[in-house]
Amino acid sequence: MNTCTEAENRNHPLLPVISSIIKDKVFRAMILMILLLAIIDLPQLSVSIMSTLESLWEMLPFFALAIGIAAYAKATSADALIARAFSGNPVRATILAALVGAISPFCSCGVIPLIAAMLGAGVPLAPVMAFWIASPIMDPEMFILTAAGIGFNFAVAKTLAAMAMGLFAGFSVLVIKRYGGLESPLRAEVSNCCASSCASDKPDNVLWKFWREPARVAAFNQESLSIGVFLGKWLTLAFFLESLMIAYISSAWIAGYVGPDNWFAIPLAAMVGAPSYLNGYAAIPLISGLIEIGMTPGAAMAFITAGAVSSVPAAIAVWALVKKPVFVLYLALGLTGSMITAWMYQLSGGAI
Repeated sequence: MNTCTEAENRNHPLLPVISSIIKDKVFRAMILMILLLAIIDLPQLSVSIMSTLESLWEMLPFFALAIGIAAYAKATSADALIARAFSGNPVRATILAALVGAISPFCSCGVIPLIAAMLGAGVPLAPVMAFWIASPIMDPEMFILTAAGIGFNFAVAKTLAAMAMGLFAGFSVLVIKRYGGLESPLRAEVSNCCASSCASDKPDNVLWKFWREPARVAAFNQESLSIGVFLGKWLTLAFFLESLMIAYISSAWIAGYVGPDNWFAIPLAAMVGAPSYLNGYAAIPLISGLIEIGMTPGAAMAFITAGAVSSVPAAIAVWALVKKPVFVLYLALGLTGSMITAWMYQLSGGAI
């Protein structure tokens, strides 16, 4: 009897999730910060925990909606439509890629298999680069959480910035390609066979009423759980960091470096965004806190857009996929585009 019970416990579907959470670096970082704060400043620990829980509770409805949208896209195979759209006229495909990329449900790392599939299938680099730059900056769930955490105007501006950065990157590649550059962008070890297998992982047909097929229902449930754990851990870490930032970072220091009196605020925010960016969801409360203590809207936009395309995880994924010139171009276009759009947002007064 005991043996049977132990076997059932081992096969419980939540056990792998619990095990992965315990082994997760974000979870370990949270535990380490809590322990350090308990030693250094015990009163602040209770303040930070309460602040984190309150922020999570306020974000809960938007959090649930974001999970539902992403899981629905996965279960219906709606993302399979994207690769098919980037064929035909390169200019038209580039414009479409930038627009679709800004609203597609892909993060900076999650988009990598789709990019590999498109490049392996012969999709031109210009629309691929436009999609690649625009996609990690904004998606439906990101829009919802950004509007809730920072403001609706900022969310709309960030969406427009994603489209503009995608167009800038795509048309830059078109110009370079016209002069004979950027041939065969994929690394040699990333074979067409591998790229094709990435594409074949998705069903060919899109089924909007996914609940009619048990396999798709299972995919919806699995994606909901996966995204819930992913978003939950990052948002928890972000809200905890936000509480520490408000407690310990001087508003005068923020205003001095990324405030209105520093003409270098936007380039500085873009360059700092790459190594310090956690992910798009974690950046939302951090940016909200920084704006509250003096960061200009333009610098906030530069940080959050540059970080999305050039964060360490995203950069590593791009590095593994394409040749060095394409990788350097990707970073250059991402940083340049983020600064241009941030300056335009700053000149508009932080409004649409």
